[in-house]
This record gives sequence, C-alpha cells and structure tokens, in this order.
Amino acid sequence: MYDTKHDNSRASGYVAALILIVISIGATLFLLLNRQAIIDHVSVWQYRPSTAISSFAERTTMSDEGKFLFFASRPSLEGTQVFNDKCSRTEKSTAILGCYDGLGTIYIYDVPNQKLDGIREVTSAHEMLHAAYSRLSTSEKKKVDGLVEAEYAKLSNDSEFSARMAFYSRTEPGERDNELHSIIGTEVASVSPELEEYYKQYFVDRSKVIALHAQYASVFASLQARSEELSTQLTSLAASIESQTAAYNNAVNQLNKDIANFNGRASSGAFSSQSQFNSERAQLTNRASALETMRAGINSDREQYEAMRTELMSIASESDALNKSIDSSLAPAPSL
Repeated sequence: MYDTKHDNSRASGYVAALILIVISIGATLFLLLNRQAIIDHVSVWQYRPSTAISSFAERTTMSDEGKFLFFASRPSLEGTQVFNDKCSRTEKSTAILGCYDGLGTIYIYDVPNQKLDGIREVTSAHEMLHAAYSRLSTSEKKKVDGLVEAEYAKLSNDSEFSARMAFYSRTEPGERDNELHSIIGTEVASVSPELEEYYKQYFVDRSKVIALHAQYASVFASLQARSEELSTQLTSLAASIESQTAAYNNAVNQLNKDIANFNGRASSGAFSSQSQFNSERAQLTNRASALETMRAGINSDREQYEAMRTELMSIASESDALNKSIDSSLAPAPSL
C-alpha cells in the first residue's frame, strides 16, 4: 500500500530545506552587497563623539548623511605623538592636518593656535568627503570625477592650487580626483549647479565650510601680503636712502670746499664790497641749511626703514609660529 502521508512529509522537508537554502543565499548576497553599509551602521552605533568632534560636524553644517559618514569613520582629535603615528607623510617639508587611513578611520591634528579657528573643522569636513568618495560606486565616481575635473580646469591658472595638486600627485598617485573632491567641496565657493547639488548630500550649507576655510586662510594670506609689501617697500627705501646719502655726502664735501674757499678769500680781502661778502655768505648758509634738512630727511627715512624691518621680522616670527603650530612633526618636549 502506497504511504502518501510519508511522501508528503518528505516533500515538505525538501521544500523547507530549499527555503532555508534560498534564505541563506539571499542573506549572504545581502551581506555582500551591503557589507560597507552594515559596517558603517555598527560603527556609528558603537561610536561616541567627543564634544569637540560633535562641534566640528555642527560648525561645518554636515547633513545627516555627512555626520553618518563622519562618525562611521570614528574621527579622532589627536596631539602630535598619536597623530604622527597614525598619519604618515612622505614629504617632511609639508605639514598635514588630517588623514583618512586605510582602515577607514579619520584622524585630525589638534592645531593649538587659536588664531587658526576653523582649521580643525575644515579638516574634518575634508576627511569626511574622503570617506564619502570611498563609498561611491564605480559609475558614481565616474560622474563625480567629471564634475570635479571641470572645476579644476577653471582653477588651472592658479599656480598655488596647481602646485598643491602636484604635491598630491607625488605623494598620492592616482588619487587626484579623490583629493579634488575634498578640496573643492571645502574650499571653492563657486562650483557648477550640478556639483553644488551633489555636495548637498553632505552639507546643509556648504558656504559655512567655505567661510571657515577663508577665515583661517586669510590669516596666512594677510601676513604673506604684508610681508611682500614690506619687502618691496624696504628694497625701494634702501635704494633711496643709499642714493640720498651719496648725494648728501657729495654736497657736504663740496660745501666744505666752498666754505674753505670763501674763508680764504675773506682773509685775503678778495671781496670787492661788504655786499658781495654778505651775498656769498648767505648762499653758503642757505646751502648748509638745505643740507641739514636733507640730513634730517635721510635720518627719518632710516628710522622708517628700521620700523618696517622690525615689522617684517615680527611678521616672519608670527608666520613661523603659525606654520609650526600646524606642523605635527614638531612635538613638544616631554614633561616629567
């Protein structure tokens, strides 16, 4: 006799097993296709940002997506020792302020100089955009690369910007568009409408990031501009002082000769009248007075030169202090 009950039970077992296999395959595919998103969610869930890190996200107006990617990268604000351990640099002459390492972690150098307010915030936004770029699909990267390259073409005449990109070409070959994506997003105010729309994924108001960058960049720029202005003025003033001094010394020598001649003629009774004597004596006196005025002017120029030179030295000192404050390689001396 045929046992239908037994066959039905066996068939049900096959179906259940098949369903489990399908579910298992589906789950595996889901994990594979969404691996990064799952890792990001776990990282954000486990991460607790410090007050400083949270403020960086707020001041740069990171959107929910921007904050998610920022916190998923477990950003850390570090002093010189730890930062140098985590963020290596290939050119010792160039300071770095942050890095997005191979493990997907963001490190930000804790710049101590209060005059550079905003520099840590912009660095945070810059590195967050690296995290965002790393998560783009191949097709998305191709589209974004085209947009940032179009913006770079507009900046091709900016020698400073070109030199900066040449630095990245040397130190991070193949990462040009990745760097452009972060630099343009945090430093370039006017971009194409399409690229601006793209950056809205990560910032509520990107102009706030641009303003922070302009704020601390202006500190360096104003010092550089004043330094160049003073250098030009000092060169010109030095040439003027040298020329005037030579002319003054020649005029003094000539006046001394003319006075000696005048005195010799007066002693020998060479003057035909008192009127002639008084007239020539007045001319010599006027020349001496004019030379005294000239001497005072030269001394005034020398005082101005010294004041300008002192200011230039002060600017150089301030610039040096600013540059040292962003150079993590200059670790402070250990304390006991």
